[in-house]
Amino acid sequence: MIAHLVTLLAGIAPLADASADAEKSAQTKAPKSAQVMVIPIREQIASPELYILRRGIKEAMEQNMDTVILDMETPGGELGTTFEMLKALEKFPGKTVTYVNREAISAGALISAGTDEIYFAPGSVIGAAAPVLSTGAEMDETMKDKIVSYLKARVRSASEGKGYRGEVISAMIDSTAVLKIGEEVIKPEGELLSLTAVEAVKTYGKPPQPLLGAGIADNVEQLITKLHGPGKHSVTRLETSWAERVAQYISMMAPVLMSLGMLALFIEFKTPGFGVFGITGLSLLAVVFLGHYVAGLSGQEPLVVFLLGVALVAAELFFFPGMMIPALVGAALMLGSLVWAMMDLWPGEPISFSSDLLLKPLSSVLLAVFLAVVMFIALFRFLPQGGKWGRLVLDTAVGGEPSGVHALGTNAPAQEVDTILKGKRGTAVTPMMPSGQVEIDGRRYEARLDYGFAEAGTAVLVKDGSEFSLVVEVAV
Repeated sequence: MIAHLVTLLAGIAPLADASADAEKSAQTKAPKSAQVMVIPIREQIASPELYILRRGIKEAMEQNMDTVILDMETPGGELGTTFEMLKALEKFPGKTVTYVNREAISAGALISAGTDEIYFAPGSVIGAAAPVLSTGAEMDETMKDKIVSYLKARVRSASEGKGYRGEVISAMIDSTAVLKIGEEVIKPEGELLSLTAVEAVKTYGKPPQPLLGAGIADNVEQLITKLHGPGKHSVTRLETSWAERVAQYISMMAPVLMSLGMLALFIEFKTPGFGVFGITGLSLLAVVFLGHYVAGLSGQEPLVVFLLGVALVAAELFFFPGMMIPALVGAALMLGSLVWAMMDLWPGEPISFSSDLLLKPLSSVLLAVFLAVVMFIALFRFLPQGGKWGRLVLDTAVGGEPSGVHALGTNAPAQEVDTILKGKRGTAVTPMMPSGQVEIDGRRYEARLDYGFAEAGTAVLVKDGSEFSLVVEVAV
């Protein structure tokens, strides 16, 4: 009986192993589900559309997606932005496809030419890609010839091995070009080429090749099925909200926002305590990070570096006033993080500190610093020194009378401290965090604590003076 059972189990074991091997083999042979990213290009070609494209391609690269589809409906736009979008498309290692949803005019046609395949919705059109001025007017003939020649060379480079694409796009750019295949003239000299969906997929030559389009699809879903088969794909659609578009435009104003943020922080350093100017400055600089993050131009790392810089500056203000080193290092980290945030970095690519990568963000930050300094000088040069604005500069008030207000810097404060104030006791009339105001013998002075902070009403002792304020300590 036992022998019979052993024999039976011995027979079952190979069957189980064979079944497991067959299942494993079937799983190995099963095709992997294709991952597709659909990126909408639905407005005039400008910086916001570039940011959307970059963010979508970076997400597709990070998730190892197979195909990127541009869902395009655009009347055209900026030539410089078009080139940047073509560069971004070249970064993606998988397949790129344009779906002309309604129209791909001018810059839209050039961007389409940079993808591997072009598909069309029924009734859609593509073409008319001649360069014009931003106002829509014709440009100087010599300049136009140069740009057209360059564009045609770029198109030929991007269209190598793609049938008639180079000739077709060239005919869309240059009105003097003649597009002729065999004996059939498709575009005569003197006009720009534009094509309907049916015209774009029409075949010519021997063997027959489509003129421009790989096919017509009723919608993006049908296109994806054509590319990867029914049910053999997963689709991610890049969603853009109104908030994201606002943030994209904010990122375009980064130098102005940074300069205003820096100006607010400069003013905060010149006023006692921490208040509205400090909050405003940090908020504006935070907006710069927000704008670039949603635009796909930076990740979390620059924000961490920026916060580290803020922490060092705060340590200088509250715990080590006068040391300068923490504040200088913190300021350098904050400025460096702003440059980093605006650098166009791509997943999986080594960072090469080239002029193309650094020049634009560095110039934006330097412009912001310059504007902040100019506004700071203008603020204290042209605003009145009395009243509420007088509190933005280091003044002293005698007996509370406006006529007694004078700047310490113009009355040799160090000498005054040595002969009159050093060693005197006073009272903090504002919170010292660590800067604030103290009252000595009925007179108010700007002052700062050597370290720590103190509440209003705390007794203080004058230790020293500087060009701008007194240095005090909590009296024992």
